[in-house]
Amino acid sequence: MSNDDTLVSVVIPAYNAQATLDETLSSVRAQTHQTLEIIVVDDGSTDGTHALAERHAAADARIRVLHQANAGVAAARNAGWQHSRAEFIAFVDADDLWAPTKIERQLLALIAGGPRAGLAYCWTARLDASGRVTRCYEGIQHAGDVLPEILRSNFIGSGSNVMVRRQAALDVEGYDRRLRDAGAEGCEDWLFNSRVAETYRFTCVPEVLVGYRYLPDSMSANRQRMLRSHILVCRQMIARRPEHAQTTLSGLQAYCAWLMREAIAMREPRQLWAVWYLLWRENRALGLRVLWRDLLLDPVRWLRNGVHRLHRSRTGGVPFAGGIAPGRRFLGTTQP
Repeated sequence: MSNDDTLVSVVIPAYNAQATLDETLSSVRAQTHQTLEIIVVDDGSTDGTHALAERHAAADARIRVLHQANAGVAAARNAGWQHSRAEFIAFVDADDLWAPTKIERQLLALIAGGPRAGLAYCWTARLDASGRVTRCYEGIQHAGDVLPEILRSNFIGSGSNVMVRRQAALDVEGYDRRLRDAGAEGCEDWLFNSRVAETYRFTCVPEVLVGYRYLPDSMSANRQRMLRSHILVCRQMIARRPEHAQTTLSGLQAYCAWLMREAIAMREPRQLWAVWYLLWRENRALGLRVLWRDLLLDPVRWLRNGVHRLHRSRTGGVPFAGGIAPGRRFLGTTQP
């Protein structure tokens, strides 16, 4: 059987995603790898999300729509992959976009990596509300046994990035719902990927194939909640892997520093203070290091990065449509 015949399940958790789900589904339906099972999980939406998904399902027999009472992104992803049939499973949030070759490239990488290759990822672009690129994250190519690297830095970056083997999802028992129960939803994908990295090898597709929207009201834009979520994941992974405790703590310091830089870039002094105080309460030594090493010793870099990011947020970029060409211009997609 050729790779073209290999079924891939795509899981789309959706909560009140009427404004963006149409574009997301169009980018999934436009994949060059056409042998797909597309499962939209309506997580108790109160807008037109369900009706929109059903319209796509009526036009494309590969799409199924599930409905559940609102239970959060982890529960929705779990419902999707547990109802899926394929050996390979990809996840995409209902406000993100894929380049047309995303599934094709990752499937080839996982198959070439053999049964110990449990997860494939690629590079990503950050999008604004209109789908225009504001920043690209590229260059990292961690592969193989990557547990220390992923504990040090969530280099995969987006829950819309990965394709996993079904057995890997089974082995880690899917996404952990306890972060939502603790009021700290946000880092479920990082925890899932870290658990997979305990047993499986990772493979990288070195292309920008995922565009994820960074919106003011999105989960990832709530810096305090994201840091609380990150802290809970750190606690869990240190308990599981105490030999990587120092690596995990250095990653926590770096993540807090990044959140503080983002707060500076967006001119949010209250967020800056709130994020630092959360880290201080968790680990006073790390709190002092962030202030001293990452802020006070290098204010020029902080200010320079802040000005550049603020400029990008105001001027925007080029529309994301998948694939990157010389000059950092994105190419167009094919609509289904």
